[in-house]
Amino acid sequence: MPIQRPTYQRPDPSHASDGERTRLAITMGDPNGIGPEVLLKCLHDPELTSNMAPVVIGSAHVLRVHADTLGYSDLTIHTVSDIPDDVPETGVTVLDVTGDTTPEVSFGDVTASGGTLAMAAVDRAVDACLSGDVAAMVTAPISKDAIAKAGFTVPGHTEFIAKKTGGQQPTMMMVAGTLRVGLVTAHIPISQVADAVTEAAIRQKLDVMVEALAQDFGIPEPRVGVLGLNPHAGDGGVLGSEEKEIIEPAVQKARADGIDVHGPLPADGYFATQLNQGYDAVLAMYHDQGLVPFKALAFDRGVNYTAGLPIVRTSPDHGTAYGIAGRGMALPGSMRSAIEEAVAIARHRAATMPA
Repeated sequence: MPIQRPTYQRPDPSHASDGERTRLAITMGDPNGIGPEVLLKCLHDPELTSNMAPVVIGSAHVLRVHADTLGYSDLTIHTVSDIPDDVPETGVTVLDVTGDTTPEVSFGDVTASGGTLAMAAVDRAVDACLSGDVAAMVTAPISKDAIAKAGFTVPGHTEFIAKKTGGQQPTMMMVAGTLRVGLVTAHIPISQVADAVTEAAIRQKLDVMVEALAQDFGIPEPRVGVLGLNPHAGDGGVLGSEEKEIIEPAVQKARADGIDVHGPLPADGYFATQLNQGYDAVLAMYHDQGLVPFKALAFDRGVNYTAGLPIVRTSPDHGTAYGIAGRGMALPGSMRSAIEEAVAIARHRAATMPA
């Protein structure tokens, strides 16, 4: 029997209500991975770029190298040092953060210089969001190994952005149309997951998700499922006690506070049979519990969205894919979805948030 995939419709790419093109910062990602490639493939489509004003943050030289490998040698690159008031509708506008240096591009290699450049772009994009120069940011993939080599101690984008913006409870949510998956724990070893799944952590993430669904997706009273931690949601306590002792009490208290939440639900059963049962989102307990089925159902159109931030940030749902970097093989669908979702969320916030 074929997999029942979730309902999917791309976010509306039409102009904002005031007719303005929404300005967007897009970080280039690791220069040695596929980030610049999928970004260029997206920006090469006039149907996408005519409805928004994207500014790539990173290196004009790196973008040119990737453009040449794709056969885009005639691409016009507008290099700027600040976010322009009027972003040209043709070519690609690049806010270059490299100064007087010429970054090396070494396809497929994990380098400290690549990590440094990738994070410099993220840092500048956050500044642009906080200042109001752009309405949202999209981050192309980075390498956790490369940024560690560059001296960064944060595990990834999300933690860096949360610290810089003051976001207290950043929550990783994967989005593909009606399929929305949040995580209680994200980038920690599996051996630490059980200890990190607490009533407080579940409630914090649940509250962030419910607020995000209302504020950013226009669902004022969402119906949310909560997955169990153990196989078969503990099977009545035979396969683990976390469901009865931690997850079920957290769900009951949230329901008592007026949240339409259900669980703990067996993870395998949810993704196999309950995707079309009226849930607006599901909260998974750990990274692979949520992301493995999500990517199986929505790869190349899924979006990594960070709820709980004062700014709008999305990302494609894949990594640097060093193994195919520089070969023109990378699929741009997830990056396109991330760009469209960022613009849609930014416009929704602008239309609904108090002035």
